[in-house]
Order: sequence, then structure tokens, then C-alpha cells
Amino acid sequence: MRTAPRPVIGLDFGTTNSVAALAAPATAPQLIAFAAPDAPTDVFRSALCFWEDDATSTGVASAAGPWAVAEYLGWPQGCRFIQSFKSVAANRSFERAAIFEQRYSFETLGRLFLDHLARHAGGSMAARDSRIVVGRPVAYAGHAPDPALARQRYDAMFAGFGADIHYVYEPLAAAFTYAARLNDAATVLVADFGGGTSDFSVVHMQAPGAAQRFTALGHAGIGIAGDDFDFRLLDRLVLPRLGKGGEYRSFDKTLLIPAGYFADFGNWSRLALMRNRRTLEELRRLHRQASDPDAIARLIAVIDNDLGYPLYDAIGQVKRQLSSAEGATFRFAGAGMDIKADVTRADFEAWISEDLARIEATVDQALATAGVTERDIDRVFMTGGSSLIPAVNRIFTRRFGAERVAVGGELTSIAHGLALIGQRDDVAEWSA
Repeated sequence: MRTAPRPVIGLDFGTTNSVAALAAPATAPQLIAFAAPDAPTDVFRSALCFWEDDATSTGVASAAGPWAVAEYLGWPQGCRFIQSFKSVAANRSFERAAIFEQRYSFETLGRLFLDHLARHAGGSMAARDSRIVVGRPVAYAGHAPDPALARQRYDAMFAGFGADIHYVYEPLAAAFTYAARLNDAATVLVADFGGGTSDFSVVHMQAPGAAQRFTALGHAGIGIAGDDFDFRLLDRLVLPRLGKGGEYRSFDKTLLIPAGYFADFGNWSRLALMRNRRTLEELRRLHRQASDPDAIARLIAVIDNDLGYPLYDAIGQVKRQLSSAEGATFRFAGAGMDIKADVTRADFEAWISEDLARIEATVDQALATAGVTERDIDRVFMTGGSSLIPAVNRIFTRRFGAERVAVGGELTSIAHGLALIGQRDDVAEWSA
């Protein structure tokens, strides 16, 4: 297999984090280190922060990644913080985000994010003749996702970013990274658990040195992953204190508070955009009519003070603690709330049980698409942050046996594998 005669960048543009790997011709890929406020990092948060600045041509300045987090934490009242905007790539109802009177399409947000990403890469991503291999989910997040629309938006986002752009299924890229561990032929199920989607590929791998080492057998994916697990915790621990399930009076009727206000808490892109005049005016009217006006006041304060980041940070801490302990304590203070709640791993697993069942059904779909059974799978490679959740891991150890399951490269395996695929002269054959 000949290698590409140009630099290759493998870019894992993730819902929560983005990682990139650079491979010069005939050299092993190396992760790109990005400048950050504290120390260089190879994991760049997929986030943007905006603030008003008269010195800019548009009157709005921006930062991305850890710089966006630092800007927000330094001045939360004056910022608009957006994370997980990748989750709306295939959503036809999302057209533009209104931020400080400016309107941003998905591709505009994406190009802005890429510009910041490249700027903090210290020149590593500056070669315009580079081949760029971008990871994409097998199935996009959201209700009734439109893959053709997502591809159109990705094309616009990456236009001009490199000379040769390819898109590859993320679990397929992870398979190329995992292959370095294998000395014998094997049929491998790769399970990639990101922030927005859970994706699966079945790949047959020949022993090292084979002329054609990799054969992709089948793929499946579902728009359920880490962000959904976060929302289950938020839904149980926080939203009832913000008025979910409460009532309000409208003329002579008693009605439930509209669920749409709380559904928006399940998506960073929507939560950040709730801080607009129309939504806040609606909530102030609701506050006057609610049976528990204090709860609606807390809801307004969370939105008006843009507390989504610290709220989800507290949720994320509990989720991570429950991966290594049987119990954890959730704590959050702000917007008139001071919440302290003990959570057991058993509670959390009960709350995500329906999500786990749908993920397991998607594993069945991947096997069926590949034309294999559980007995045909020699190895399982799990990657992505949610692969560390015990209940997720148990799906695979129960079905395939712990001895066949490996976990690793939770945040970096996809970018590394994308660069490996980009080095191949048959890269087009692996493109989705």
C-alpha cells in the first residue's frame, strides 16, 4: 500500500471534544497539540464563546475550545457560550443561531470553530495542500436526522480547509488504531461512544503484512450517547426545581408548564439560545401565572445568567464519579438554587435503561448488517468517553465475554485512525 504524497490531517470533530492528528508522508501520525490558557492540550473542546466588541467589524468577538471556556468563566454575564453545535448538523429545523443580533448558520459556526482550531495549532494545520480526513458518525444525532443535509453543511464548513477532503465513519477509524494491537487475523466489533451518537462498525482484519488487511463488513449507529445520559441526570436532579411538572393558570384553566422549555436543556445549542428577548418575556409571563413562581424564577435565572456550562459541568462530574464508584453526590449552587443530592449508580443505570436498550438493539443491527453473529466476533474494541460507564461496558462483556473486550484511546483513537486512513492511496474506498 503506497502512502499519500502530501501531509495528512485526521480530524475528529466531536460533539464534546475535537482531536487532530498530523501525518507527514511515510511517517506515523502524531497528535496535534493546541495552545490553551493553562498548558498545551491535544483535546480541544468543541465550544464557541461570543461577546460584544466594538473593535471588530461585526461588533462580535469569539473564542473556541479551552479559550472559549476561559472567556465564559471570566465574564459569564457578557458572553454567549455554545457547545455541542455538531448535534444540529442533520437537523433541518435548525437554520441560524441568533447571537447578539448576528445570525450564524451551522456552517458559519463550523468555519469559525475551524479557524480558531487551526490558529491554536501553531502552524500544524496550515498546509493548504493537506489531505483532510474528517470523522463522521454512522447515524447523526437528533429527531429524524437528514444525512444529506449534514453532508451539505459539512462540505460548506470544510470548503477551502484542505486540498482533498474525505469523510470516514468514526468507528472505522478507531478500528485502524486498534489494529496495531493485533498480531493475528480477527473479526472486530468497534463501538464508539461520543457525546451525541453511539456508532458501531464490524471489520475483518488480516494479520499484519497482508496485502489487503482491512475489510469493512457493516455499520450501524444511533443518536444516543453521553449528552443523553447527562440529560437523564439533569432531568431527575435539577429540572423539577426549575418548574418541570408544575402548573400554571391560563384564564380559568390549570395547565402543565410546557415541556418544550425543559427539552431545550437536553441540547447545548438550544439551551444557550434560550437567552433571547422573546423566550425570557414568555417565561416572565409564565412566572406570574405559575403555581410555583419561585421555580420559574430559578429557570429564568439559569437562562438569563447563562449557567448552562457550570450546570452541565456539575452533572458531568457526577457521571464520571459513578463510573468508578457506587455512589456520588451532586452539588450545584447558583440562580437561587443550592442543590445537594446523593445519587447511586443503580439510580443512574435505571434512568438510562431505555437508552441502553436502544444502544444494544443498534449493536444487533450492526451484526445483522455485517452478516455475522456474536460467535463470529473475535474482539470488541470500545472507545469514546461513555465506554467507561459500567452499564455500557456490561452490554459487551455480557454478550461477548470480558476476555474479548478491550477499551482504550477514549478521546484520541479516532483522530489517529483517520490519519492512518488518509495515508492510504485507496482512501476514497474508505470514505462514507
